[in-house]
Amino acid sequence: MLHHPTSHNHYTFTYALKACCLLHSPHKGQEIQAYVTKSGHISDTFIQNSLLHFYVIQSDIVSAAHVFDSIPLPDVVSWTSMISGLAKCGFVEEAIVKFVSMDVNPNPTTLVTVLSSSTTLRAIKFGKAVHGHCLRNFHESNLILDNAVLDFYLRCGSLASARYLFVNMPKRDVISWTTMVGGYAQRGFCEEAVKLFQQMLQGREAEPNEATIVNILSACSSICALSSGQQVHSYISTRRDLMVNVNVGNALINMYVKCGNLGMAISVFKALECKDIISWTAIISGMAMNGHGIHVLQLFSSMLVNGVSPDGVTFLGLLTACSHAGLVDQGFMFFDAMQNTYRIVPETKHYACLVDMYGRAGLLEEAEAFIKELPMEADGPVWGALLNACKIHGNEEMVERIREGLCNSAQVSIGTYALLSNAYAKHDRWDDSSKVRDEMREMGLKTPPGCSWIEIGPSI
Repeated sequence: MLHHPTSHNHYTFTYALKACCLLHSPHKGQEIQAYVTKSGHISDTFIQNSLLHFYVIQSDIVSAAHVFDSIPLPDVVSWTSMISGLAKCGFVEEAIVKFVSMDVNPNPTTLVTVLSSSTTLRAIKFGKAVHGHCLRNFHESNLILDNAVLDFYLRCGSLASARYLFVNMPKRDVISWTTMVGGYAQRGFCEEAVKLFQQMLQGREAEPNEATIVNILSACSSICALSSGQQVHSYISTRRDLMVNVNVGNALINMYVKCGNLGMAISVFKALECKDIISWTAIISGMAMNGHGIHVLQLFSSMLVNGVSPDGVTFLGLLTACSHAGLVDQGFMFFDAMQNTYRIVPETKHYACLVDMYGRAGLLEEAEAFIKELPMEADGPVWGALLNACKIHGNEEMVERIREGLCNSAQVSIGTYALLSNAYAKHDRWDDSSKVRDEMREMGLKTPPGCSWIEIGPSI
């Protein structure tokens, strides 16, 4: 074709570059660039934008910048490609700077990219300014752009603005609903997420998809709303197009485990055709929390037989199971395997779990000696585990040593200080107990009041 000049035009090169993008063929794309430069077609705006898009797809931001800088009069497509390329490659601040320097009016696609960058940077003021630009310059609603603004407000924690926008959107799709439900769940407003999901089902404005289901099950898990979670499970069974795949299955397992219905968690786990590391870890951790230590060990063996390698979270579940079942020796066998066989570096949670395992078995001296041999300074969770053991088994002298350790520790939670105060109170050391409470107040720490959720019908 190249030997016959009349057989091709600028559209030919545009489609050829698109094919290079689909085939991930950077060398062919570079050959096309060399040819269009030699033949003089490089001055065509369509070809320039196609080359720019090609390098953006390849994540070659340097070459993309060279192409962009060579365009005499970049149009909105050129600017949008360059901005999205910078954002895609992690240069979100540079993407915003490039947007500010635009000398043409941005289109909705440009603004969606900029809003995404604003979200990444949590640039709430700039994002609001972009939203203001949308309201002033786009008189017709654009659903994709509205969803991007909605996601921006939710991820930046401005739930009131997100709610106002959501309620006043002239048109909403499943992405709008899912973004709102997920935003509520991730920000801890799980009751609102459940209510919104129920409104979604009743209004039938959009049908929930897989992402909606995973988000609402996460909300049910957080507040132990078993009845609501069961309703979601029942809803899934009415939808032929909504399969219990690995993502939905894992969300169901997690929900049932956290709501205390281990039987249903096991049932969902067994029914899953494809189980990944999250599936196995969720059921192992769930059984560990519910005191089924021996069954956890059997599950772990099945996991290995099925060719799934454990990760750090899996071992945390195994250590928890051993701790609750009093299996100290097996717990340390798992800990050794984690480091030496699977090359997983232990985290604070693993060390705290081992201390808790010693403590539950009444081996307080061994637990303290283990803490002294740690490869790093023990922090709040580790000392907290030993403190809890002291409270259970009663060891006044060790409590005093733990207090010294806490004074030099990081990440000491309110709960650990409250536990220390209660440990003193248990030994009738009221002055020391009050002193700890006074120190908490001086540090601005306040124990949050307890709360419970009760499900009455569809309400929480």
